[in-house]
Amino acid sequence: MIRHEVNDEIIITLPEEFNMNTNLSYLAREKNECMYEIENGMITRVIAIGEIRFLVQVSVIDNKQMVVQFPSDSRPTEEWQREEIVKYIREWFDLNNDLTPFYEMAKTDPLLKMPAQKFYGLRVISIPDLFEALCWGVLGQQINLAFAYSLKKQFVEAFGDFIEWNGKKYWIFPSYERIAHLTPADLANIKMTVKKSEYIIGIARLMVSGELSKEQLMKMNFKDAEKNLIKIRGIGPWTANYVLMRCLRFPTAFPIDDVGLINSIKILRNMVRKPMKDEILEISIPWKNWESYATFYLWRVLY
Repeated sequence: MIRHEVNDEIIITLPEEFNMNTNLSYLAREKNECMYEIENGMITRVIAIGEIRFLVQVSVIDNKQMVVQFPSDSRPTEEWQREEIVKYIREWFDLNNDLTPFYEMAKTDPLLKMPAQKFYGLRVISIPDLFEALCWGVLGQQINLAFAYSLKKQFVEAFGDFIEWNGKKYWIFPSYERIAHLTPADLANIKMTVKKSEYIIGIARLMVSGELSKEQLMKMNFKDAEKNLIKIRGIGPWTANYVLMRCLRFPTAFPIDDVGLINSIKILRNMVRKPMKDEILEISIPWKNWESYATFYLWRVLY
């Protein structure tokens, strides 16, 4: 049984290769995160289903069952709403993916053996909303992670909505419909470059016009989806592969030029210089069809 309901709670059965503490330690790595709150092993966040927003609290029992509660008045009354919430959470934690083949491969891989053991049960945490994933990819370009989180917080609090509960605000990422109507001048108070403001507004307008959508990209093969993303102003190979990995769930997505990936490989191989691209390609041959998971686990080594 994948899910059942008890006293207004939704219970999701978890795959064997899941460890909540490992996933929480990833989710809690940045204190400036504004899209959810973690307290006493429980995540509180808003999940938007169309125009309706639900405040949810997610916790786990013995790494076997995920419990979804609704602490405020925003409870899903319709069955389809509960199904969409479960779908969102399953996508968020990549619960539909069987990681057995990844762990089998990692056992004998010189680079992945240690992180796969140390972070066993870590899933590639998704950003299910395409606009949020693209914005995060653009915001993170050529700056450190802490500053990227600061920019995201400023952007969300300037243009997003929120649900208030128990004296706290739980934020909803700005909609592309709202951002499409803005100009770079409207984003001037956010400490990002004018170019990034232009990129984000341009992406929002493509989504409003219907030229860009998650549904369209999901119907494509990996190479076509990558090409379509790279055609967008402000989206290079790194950002495209980041979104293909974190939102569109292509297992072969591989941001090979990523600084974190390069530094992780350098550390694990005790190198005095950074590995070259052709070296990374050779190292990654055994990772075929698991490049996104390999990358995620190698990132995890750094913090």
